[in-house]
Amino acid sequence: MENNFKTLYTDVCTQCSSLITRRYSTSFSMGIRAFDKQFRSPIYSIYGFVRFADEIVDTFHDQDKKYLLDKFRSDTYEAIERKISLNPVLEAFQNIVNQYSIGIDLIDAFLDSMEMDLHDIEYDEALLKKYIYGSAEVVGLMCLKVFCEGNKKEYDRLTDPACALGSAFQKVNFLRDMKSDYDFRGRTYFPGINFLTFNKEQKITIEQDIQKEFDAAYLGIKELPSGARLGVYTAYKYYRALFNKIKLADVDEIKDNRIRIPNSRKLILLGSSALKNRLNLL
Repeated sequence: MENNFKTLYTDVCTQCSSLITRRYSTSFSMGIRAFDKQFRSPIYSIYGFVRFADEIVDTFHDQDKKYLLDKFRSDTYEAIERKISLNPVLEAFQNIVNQYSIGIDLIDAFLDSMEMDLHDIEYDEALLKKYIYGSAEVVGLMCLKVFCEGNKKEYDRLTDPACALGSAFQKVNFLRDMKSDYDFRGRTYFPGINFLTFNKEQKITIEQDIQKEFDAAYLGIKELPSGARLGVYTAYKYYRALFNKIKLADVDEIKDNRIRIPNSRKLILLGSSALKNRLNLL
């Protein structure tokens, strides 16, 4: 009976992470629904964790963010060690960390990058690489741990493409969010880039770098386990569509607006991705 109550509790907590994903990101929740059922709850649990950590540093401006993030970090470690938490997000996350042997090194790197957002940092290439690894690439690696289900050889083989995909996603986010990052957070992530003097040549250089990462990531997506491939490919197609829209936009549009993909377009991308996957045309 006790085990049944614990299962119910964990299930409820996982449903909380599912709700968080749906409310915060239509694109990622759409991609997760394209996974085989066995992968959906674990990925919701990972997203809920990273979303709330990101929320601490990006949103709670009237609070002591460092205290909140430090508390979130210590609560995370305690939840993983004790295998339980009364924080629903951390309960769902620790369950997946322990089930799929997600390394503390990945979690540390993620939280370290979140802490970097608490400081006014002028990013050079090394700092940007560290930030992107922790804020985006390790999230892909956590998901890859789930997809590979303990197959270390498969995980090691797909690590580089997973990192490339996470990096490409993050850099597209940086371009999309340049205005809000500068206006509300005083951040400019790309080294040597001043938001006020950002120009076409700099934009093209960044886009060429992103294109290389998308190309490398695509090769890995095709090799993912079948139950995960469609979901990751759907997210990839969404970000490629967003990237293409950004490439077509001029610099002033990037600096004045947040480029978006309408929900109707996202549904079309999901349908076309599902068809290609079904016909083995990826």
